[in-house]
Amino acid sequence: MTSAGTPSAARRPGAAWNMREKSAGIVIIGNEILSGKVVDTNSAFLARELRQIGVALKRVAVIPDELGVIADVVRDFHARFDVVFTSGGVGPTHDDVTIEGVAMALGRPVVRHPVLEDKLREHLKDRLNEAHLKMTEVPQGAELIDSDRTTFPTVRVEDIYILPGIPEILEQKFLSFKDRLAVDPYYLKTVYARQFESNLAPRLNEVLKRFPELLLGSYPKMGDPEYKVKVTLESKDRAYVEQAFACLLELLPSQWVVKTEG
Repeated sequence: MTSAGTPSAARRPGAAWNMREKSAGIVIIGNEILSGKVVDTNSAFLARELRQIGVALKRVAVIPDELGVIADVVRDFHARFDVVFTSGGVGPTHDDVTIEGVAMALGRPVVRHPVLEDKLREHLKDRLNEAHLKMTEVPQGAELIDSDRTTFPTVRVEDIYILPGIPEILEQKFLSFKDRLAVDPYYLKTVYARQFESNLAPRLNEVLKRFPELLLGSYPKMGDPEYKVKVTLESKDRAYVEQAFACLLELLPSQWVVKTEG
């Protein structure tokens, strides 16, 4: 069970209506993900990291290496969310069409970036070929984000960050620029309960009635000898989540609570 609260009229003093917000969407690109040949870990990594810096991940799409599909989804996400991340499809082979798809979504041509070309020429020298040069292509007007953490810059165009599909490289690249995306953080409290979710539900509903802006999550756990449900309470307003947390503990019989965190 989850709840995002209710807007405007239901806001209460202390709710996080004036906190800095930023929304995000992730586009995972690759036939190998859709066919089960490769397991996507990039979206899980980005979701965790974005939450830590206060960015609300709103949607994840997993799509094939098809130019039109990439363009349509990126265009849609770009219109909906403050920041968009793509993962995959930036290598030297025939099915690496993400750059072209992002360019199409924005109505821009694809060009070779002189800085990327110089880097590759310096690194590869006489081994440079056309496949390598494909990796210097960017949507026109793209920015390069350089970092000591990475050997190859990250390509950013408007608020779209074009990331590789290889998890180790994607993680290095994201960590190199994530601080520029940070907004007000989420504050988290967690309660582990030894009761079933159906028994907790009336009390959780009462907490939401009193704290309608609370982000409340309820997650059953099967087969765990310690607890049956993990309950999370989140807000960008520290005082608000502390008050909601205290309220929940008052409503729960003490013998139901295994432990708390946060």
